[in-house]
Amino acid sequence: MIRALGERIRRADPRWQDLGLTLLVQLAVTMPFVVPRSAELPPADWGSYGMTTLAVLPLVWRRRAPVAVLVAVLAVGGVYKVTLDGPGQPLPYAGLIAFYTVALLCTARVRAAVGLLSVAAVALSVGWNTGTARELLFTLFVTAAAYALGRLQYTRQAYTSAVEDRAAQLERANRIEAEQAAARERARIAREMHDILSHAVSIMIVQAEAGPVAVRRAPERAEAAFDAIADTGREAMAQLRSMLGVLREDGPAPREPQPGVSGLPTLLDRVRRGGPEISYEETGEVRALSPAVDTTAYRIVQEALTNVVKHAGAGRVAVRLHHTARDLTITVADDGRGARDGRGVESGEGVEGGQGGHGLIGIRERAAAHGGTAESGPGPGGRGFSLRVLLVTSPLEVGT
Repeated sequence: MIRALGERIRRADPRWQDLGLTLLVQLAVTMPFVVPRSAELPPADWGSYGMTTLAVLPLVWRRRAPVAVLVAVLAVGGVYKVTLDGPGQPLPYAGLIAFYTVALLCTARVRAAVGLLSVAAVALSVGWNTGTARELLFTLFVTAAAYALGRLQYTRQAYTSAVEDRAAQLERANRIEAEQAAARERARIAREMHDILSHAVSIMIVQAEAGPVAVRRAPERAEAAFDAIADTGREAMAQLRSMLGVLREDGPAPREPQPGVSGLPTLLDRVRRGGPEISYEETGEVRALSPAVDTTAYRIVQEALTNVVKHAGAGRVAVRLHHTARDLTITVADDGRGARDGRGVESGEGVEGGQGGHGLIGIRERAAAHGGTAESGPGPGGRGFSLRVLLVTSPLEVGT
């Protein structure tokens, strides 16, 4: 409770703090006027009390004009000492607080000048009063203590301000980091949704367009095309449900494994139905990949095949994955129309025919996230289109 009260006082308006301090000092200097006094001591009359109050009153403005307040307090005290013979004070409370305020708020040059004047004032006051070394040393000691307390408070305030500034900077940095993480997550979700929907819709469109032709020429193939549409739609819905479940706030999202390289044969079979012929091989030091690289490899092949189906008009597609101890190379090549603008990945356009889109941008971003690269251009002999993606898979490289 006391600690909470102190915190409220510290955070109060400085003007109210100064007014409260002035009233507290006034209460202290009132003590000699209200306690019983011996007959031989000076009388406690209203004139002396009024002059004492006048010496305390300037403390209300101590923050706004610390030097002027100190001069006023010392001047009124000197007049009181010379003209009146009222009760004395155990300590010069107002003068010590005014000197403390100078030490707290003023510059070094002002503090030095005020210190020299204060020492001279102390010497004159002691000489006027008792003239003893004991009083001189005691007065100088309490004055020096007031100055030291002022400087210690200045240091404490500076330290507190620095700590608060540091905390504010850390809070801003954490907020920025959280916003950046949210932006990265939104971009990741956007890529995933683009890959899922673009692939599913492209396959469904191709199968749907081939369906009426197959009904007339080969009814058994029409049934397979419609089955492919249904399978593609169901898988897309399942993947979207799993992804969007992460965004729900009303309960834990269902956790299902993300597709990986092991799911590529199923993906290729689905694209083959009513689409181009697809060959697939996996060479090199075939080994298990980390979950992140595994899913990225699947999504890259999925997006490449989506672009082939949408833009290439290809009859054959070759998908090849080559493993080494440090990386994985993914190659998707077709015999279709090829890229008309020849700019490939760097253009940010679709793989085939210079169509606008985000497919290759997403592939490049996925590759860069794993320390790799993505290149595209004409296929072997200048025919068709070829996409080559390198993903770093060694733990040392992925962590850098």
